Amino acid sequence: MSRLKGDIAEEKACEYLNSQAFKIVEKNFYAKKLGEIDIIATKDNIYHFIEVKSSNSYESAINNITTSKLSKLKRSVEYYLQKKEINSSFCIDAIIVVDEDIEFLENITF
Repeated sequence: MSRLKGDIAEEKACEYLNSQAFKIVEKNFYAKKLGEIDIIATKDNIYHFIEVKSSNSYESAINNITTSKLSKLKRSVEYYLQKKEINSSFCIDAIIVVDEDIEFLENITF
């Protein structure tokens, strides 16, 4: 997927989160040698670390959330929490964007 398509998907995801009363804390947090966290948001005192995936089909997008990707994301989250000295509840979520359809998958695990 091109960077432009990824940026558009992330913008749609942020609009969705804002409409659901989330507060966007940060976008595209890069953890050196670990990876990137697409969106960091809070709601009800819980941090949500969100992976955004976009494709021409739901199946294609969801299949891009691999065990390896989740493992890197988890390490990036741990780094972020330590760096920012945050001691709060958190979860890892995904937002799937297919055209104008958005699906929010909360608290994904592997």
